[in-house]
Amino acid sequence: MTRLEARSLTVDLGARRALDGVDLSLEPGRFTVIVGPNGAGKTTLLRSLAGLAVPSKGEVLLNGLSLIRMPAGGRARSIAYLPQGGGVAWPLPVAGVVALGRLPHGEKPDRLSDAGREAVASALRSVGLQDFGRRPATALSGGERARVLLARALATQAPVLLADEPVAALDPRHQLVVLDVLKTRARAGANVVAIMHDLTLAARFADDIVLLQRGRVEAFGPPATVLTEERLAAIFGIRAQVLTRAGGLLVVAESPLPGLP
Repeated sequence: MTRLEARSLTVDLGARRALDGVDLSLEPGRFTVIVGPNGAGKTTLLRSLAGLAVPSKGEVLLNGLSLIRMPAGGRARSIAYLPQGGGVAWPLPVAGVVALGRLPHGEKPDRLSDAGREAVASALRSVGLQDFGRRPATALSGGERARVLLARALATQAPVLLADEPVAALDPRHQLVVLDVLKTRARAGANVVAIMHDLTLAARFADDIVLLQRGRVEAFGPPATVLTEERLAAIFGIRAQVLTRAGGLLVVAESPLPGLP
């Protein structure tokens, strides 16, 4: 069980303050979704939680230990990070790309342990690519490659999984497949955090939502308490209905509000 915390986290990117005093405590066993308008600081927050962005002030803690004080190998085994729009430049077989997720464990793709082979096979099954293992990753569609890269992150079997827009390139069916995978990982005890733009999907799948605006946390908690019609109007500039259905919360965006950029 791995808790991830941000304490007074501030990140400056050149002259711009991307994050400003962010305080969060993200619990294992929950699927947290970060939402916010463009430029709100979502990717900077996720990169900071992965230890990839250096704080100007404050810190990120993993089970009470500052990320910047952790050995790189230990951090790589603890946190799997899936960046936005990642690509595959070499015609490696799909199974070989996924096997790269075992590098933090000291395993090479062509010399996997029994546990490593099972982790790769399980990751491919999870994303529905169990029959794609020998295909060149460069020959796949964009959506298929996106699932390969998610499988690579899953193969690490890290207790923390961070994903930047993991469903952006996917068709509706595979969006649901991937979100089910992330939710299942959380239910198995992982600390799963993802950035999403689709508020309807975020409301349906998230246990908690972080709402960012101008580098600050405007709200944090269950979808029903965060995604209110008033906040959607004030922060996203949209008129929306927030409805309660048997399957959970439903956010229906109706129109942009006039007079906003």
